[in-house]
Amino acid sequence: MTPLWTSAEIAAATGGTANADFVVSGVTFDSREVGPGDLFVALRGATTDGHRFLDQARAQGAAGALVGADWDGPQVRVADTMAALEALAQASRARMAGRVIGVTGSVGKTGTKEALFAALDRSAPGEVHRSVKSYNNHTGVPLSLARMPRAMRFGVFEMGMNHAGELSALTRIVRPHCALITAIAPAHIEFFKDESGIADAKAEIFEGLEPGGTAIVPFDSVHYPRLRAAAERYAGRVVSFGSGAGADVRALESMRTRTGGTYLSARVGTHEVNLTLAQPGGHWVLNALCVLAAVDAVGGDLGLAALALGELGGLAGRGERTRIDLGAGDPVLLIDESYNANPASMRATLAVLGEEAAARRIVVLGDMRELGADSPGYHAALAEPIVAAGVDFALLVGPEMAALASALEGRVDFVHVADAASARERAVALVRPGDAVLVKGSNGIGLAAVVTALKART
Repeated sequence: MTPLWTSAEIAAATGGTANADFVVSGVTFDSREVGPGDLFVALRGATTDGHRFLDQARAQGAAGALVGADWDGPQVRVADTMAALEALAQASRARMAGRVIGVTGSVGKTGTKEALFAALDRSAPGEVHRSVKSYNNHTGVPLSLARMPRAMRFGVFEMGMNHAGELSALTRIVRPHCALITAIAPAHIEFFKDESGIADAKAEIFEGLEPGGTAIVPFDSVHYPRLRAAAERYAGRVVSFGSGAGADVRALESMRTRTGGTYLSARVGTHEVNLTLAQPGGHWVLNALCVLAAVDAVGGDLGLAALALGELGGLAGRGERTRIDLGAGDPVLLIDESYNANPASMRATLAVLGEEAAARRIVVLGDMRELGADSPGYHAALAEPIVAAGVDFALLVGPEMAALASALEGRVDFVHVADAASARERAVALVRPGDAVLVKGSNGIGLAAVVTALKART
């Protein structure tokens, strides 16, 4: 098997010095993830120092380490391990002869990234690399690049931000041939003056485009003119996607299927693509259009991409659907959206819940964080989509949900609790056969514990 990196290559890329010859098959900076053959990168952080875990990494099978301090194991010694990780990422990108896609947006980044991987892997199995988990920040993006094998036809990299300037730096490391924005919404708006500031920060992804590269922008967004103008400064070609008649990649027809998915007929340039999405909801129609636009931009197979999208299941924390058999009556439908939340994604998933046939529709909703001074208003505004979805009971979790509790008074039955631990107990006791349950909140509120508890109730 061709090694991911040799110690000589690591030293050459980082300007470091190797004390032994070794080869690695993986890269990580998390000591809990170290496995046989890995390169362990000893990063220094605000709260801990990776050099403390070097012996642990060796015991777990690490083949070598990237270090900035004395150690007696196989290593490449550098002055700054974070700078060295970035240099290794740049070397990985430089040796990659395939096509690279960069993904950002206020909502839908990870789902779109995973859908793109599936769509491209269908025609190039084993030759597509992508970011794992949500490794999309200043450490996660270089790590994802450093992990990319030599001979990939495609690379798909998620990039996130919560401050201006962050994407500008990340995209210049990724150097995408195709850069896309899924949507603009008030996520992280606490750090911006308004949504237009978020749009400008997301548009930084176009700054790293390779010459002649393609920018993909959401046509239905109110910020479309702003995004397109930013893209035109860097892109050889700008492609829009959406439901509007003027979009370059657009939905011709979409409808809910009997099995709960979505039938979609789409126009992609001169092609018409028909597929049935496994995922329900208008937001997944837009995600699919964005994916098809990107696949077309990098020369992928649209037909095989459509097949892959039809088979794509939900991701844990991001739309995964589980049927829970309580031993009597119809199973419970559990929709797990516990990883993230903002006003736009809340509305989208509540609309999906409203389409479910169920004995009762129940929501477990946690705080939406980083919404700034307008947070009470954003939370209170969820009352309308909750009522429109026909929700029978709402379990509200966290202090910021107080505003929504006030807005729901006299309209929907609800209970407001302080934290996920209290919500876990109430949710387990509440759910009955035939219910449809949506669990959604910002990751920091900890609603994944509610999902775990509900799955265990059989």
